[in-house]
Amino acid sequence: MENQQASENNHTQSLSGKEAIAKLTELAEGAKTCFFCTSIKTGLPLTASPMELLKVDNEGNLWFMSTKDSQRNQELQTDPFTHLFFQEHQHAGFLNVYGISEIILDKAKIEELWKPLHKVWFQEGVDDPNISLIKVVPTQSYYWDTKNGQVVAFAKMALSLVTGKTMDDSVEGKLEL
Repeated sequence: MENQQASENNHTQSLSGKEAIAKLTELAEGAKTCFFCTSIKTGLPLTASPMELLKVDNEGNLWFMSTKDSQRNQELQTDPFTHLFFQEHQHAGFLNVYGISEIILDKAKIEELWKPLHKVWFQEGVDDPNISLIKVVPTQSYYWDTKNGQVVAFAKMALSLVTGKTMDDSVEGKLEL
């Protein structure tokens, strides 16, 4: 009997430079939130918490807002290594970012990234003295996505159910910033 499961191969497409930053931005900002993992190097169980991404800048750095006295900030002061896990859609748009975090207290940058909804966590608004930013500088990134977008991927999944053949529309690769 013929192997029905191997009708297409996963496509590996590693990206670098501006293309890598564009893909990182597309997936991370599309997901909007991630699991932000700290205490990576301590040998203890890591800490993971959901965090809202504020922005990916032109260099590929990821920006988050946090309280100065949070457990996350305390952990980053002793271990700046960070692991971020994004999921944009149920079946595509996965992003794995490993990097080094830095706590930023720059008032102008806080004002630039401020959104009115942040007042839920910072009652004094943009001038709240407990606001800090976390800048994550990626050192390694990897993504999994679809080659032709969600509509084509869904159509291939439906066709796969009808034909009994695997119709893989995935693409994955390293993002070298």
